[in-house]
Amino acid sequence: MTWRVEIDRDVCIGSGMCAGMAPAVFALENERSRAVAEEIDPQEAALDAADSCPALAITLLDEDGEVVGPRP
Repeated sequence: MTWRVEIDRDVCIGSGMCAGMAPAVFALENERSRAVAEEIDPQEAALDAADSCPALAITLLDEDGEVVGPRP
């Protein structure tokens, strides 16, 4: 199972929280977040980063396209 990482760079405010919480998944580029890889193995750090994004710019989707993060 893998998760797809989507970041709305138009919404991202570049706080860097995601890159700090999950540096293997997120990086800052031109003052905005980007995914290091489009697909990742499921991991709590990525979920925590999606949950903590102040702009709610991060979405994690499972293989069926169901949203797994941010959590409600």
